[in-house]
Amino acid sequence: MKTYTITESKAQLSALVERVLKTGEPVVIGRSGQPMVQLVPFTKVPGRKRLGAFAGRIQMSDDFDQWDEPEAKSLGLAD
Repeated sequence: MKTYTITESKAQLSALVERVLKTGEPVVIGRSGQPMVQLVPFTKVPGRKRLGAFAGRIQMSDDFDQWDEPEAKSLGLAD
C-alpha cells in the first residue's frame, strides 16, 4: 500500500477516490513519511432504526395506566 503526500493527494484526489472505489483497497495519505489518514470506501450501516417508525400504527386503550383493586393493593399503590 503506497503512502501519498498531502500535495500528491490534492492533485490526484479524483483518481484516488476512483481507485479506492474500484479496488476496495484503502489509500494512505501522510506527511513527512508518516501515515496520517486513510481513504476507504464508505459502507452504509445496515439495520439502523428510524425513530417514529410505528407512529400511527399502535393504539393504546384509554385506561392502560389504571390498576384493578387487587393489583394496586399487591403493588402497594392502594390501601
